[in-house]
Amino acid sequence: MTPRLQFKRTALHPTHNGKADMPDPSASKPVRSDGFHRSIGLFSGTAINMTQMCGIGPFITIPIMVATMGGPQAMIGWIAGALLAVADGLVWAELGAAMPGSGGTYVYLREAFQYRTGKLMPFLFIWTVLLTIPLLMSTGIIGMVEYLEYFFPHLGWWPVHLVSLAATGLVTWLLYRRIESIRAITIALWVIMLVSVIGVSAAGFSDFHPEFAFSYPAGAFGSHFFVGLGAGLILGIYDYLGYFTTAYMGDELRNPGRTMPGSIIISIIAMMVVYLVLNLSVLGVAPWQEIAQSRSVASLVVERSWGHLAAAGMTVLIIVTAFASVFAGLLGGSRVPFQAAHEKVFLSVFGKLHAKHGFPHVALLTMGVVTAIGTFFDLTEVINMLLAATIIVQSIAQIAALVVLRKRQPLLIRPYRQWLYPIPCVMALLGWIYVYVSASAMSLILSGAWIVAGLVVFAIWARVNRCWPFAPVEIREAYLGND
Repeated sequence: MTPRLQFKRTALHPTHNGKADMPDPSASKPVRSDGFHRSIGLFSGTAINMTQMCGIGPFITIPIMVATMGGPQAMIGWIAGALLAVADGLVWAELGAAMPGSGGTYVYLREAFQYRTGKLMPFLFIWTVLLTIPLLMSTGIIGMVEYLEYFFPHLGWWPVHLVSLAATGLVTWLLYRRIESIRAITIALWVIMLVSVIGVSAAGFSDFHPEFAFSYPAGAFGSHFFVGLGAGLILGIYDYLGYFTTAYMGDELRNPGRTMPGSIIISIIAMMVVYLVLNLSVLGVAPWQEIAQSRSVASLVVERSWGHLAAAGMTVLIIVTAFASVFAGLLGGSRVPFQAAHEKVFLSVFGKLHAKHGFPHVALLTMGVVTAIGTFFDLTEVINMLLAATIIVQSIAQIAALVVLRKRQPLLIRPYRQWLYPIPCVMALLGWIYVYVSASAMSLILSGAWIVAGLVVFAIWARVNRCWPFAPVEIREAYLGND
């Protein structure tokens, strides 16, 4: 479809209720009337990011990482993941500080690409969210069932998937009601995560054998190393997902220009240290070949060091962590398509609220079904699929958005400007391309098919709603006032 380069420009008041005038320096701290306060500083912002980053992820990916990279050199996968996360985090930092508020990527793509392709990019992002958020939740369900097998080691294929479906159904049922806040759940998740990581690390170091942890196989860093590193980087960046959480809370940050990049970078470095310590403690308990074959590696480590009873207790904590993370993830994720539909940038059916309890039930049920389907795939394949879809429509698109907005909106107030621009953008772009080409063929096909389907749905939706390419694009610079 050939774009129609006619413009219908409409000034839109910024979402934080500023006046639609030329920006002035004081606008970096807009006055809000919706109850939000700039109360989150660098420390609390870093804690929020770290809480979102570390759930059950490392407890299910350590064996896969070790098997993928073929030995203890798997720790390099987490270092590489941290480097990519830092480069990409600086993209999030500039965009999030300049356009604070709810929506995150949806807002950045809407603002940057509206000039040429109207609502296409934010629509595609929300369409992809309907796949990626549930797939991310599927990894939590899969991990939970893997640790459940510590108590029931002989579960067959059908029992495993029936339990997975039951767990997904239970989460959806618990969410199918009015829920005002998940603060208590988030705090509990953080405490359990902290206890789990510290407990497993302590157990590993209490029975640490250097000959296991530093026993590299022949050719560990040979020609096959970079092939394994690509697959390992996929797992590594999966474990860091969440480093951008404060970018979704920009209107609640004190001094966003400092808090945004600081919370992102510090949380990534801190979690890299946590992952390396955890990985080292695990590798020192048993030969790496045994670690690579384990389905509940945390239970294995604690049992070897402290016995079965302690391992059983740790396993329960990890199962609870997995369940709570899926609960919180689906709760927040179901609100994303609702917000877009409410702003007439996505399918209107997702903008409907439950008649009695007032929550976005269509989005919740849709994501619940996709989560259930995702549990029938292998864990590695699910991670590959969600990243393959995310990289095109979110990660690479955001890098382009930053560049476009610097050109299109030079007067946009930017409390933080990316350090050493455009070097971090280039590093992030190369890293994401490397991850993408390292993904499995099936994940590329399935994620590509999903995006193509999104293009078809967008064309139909745009025709019905008379949007670009069937009408002139309408420019609404929500964070940049116009005379």
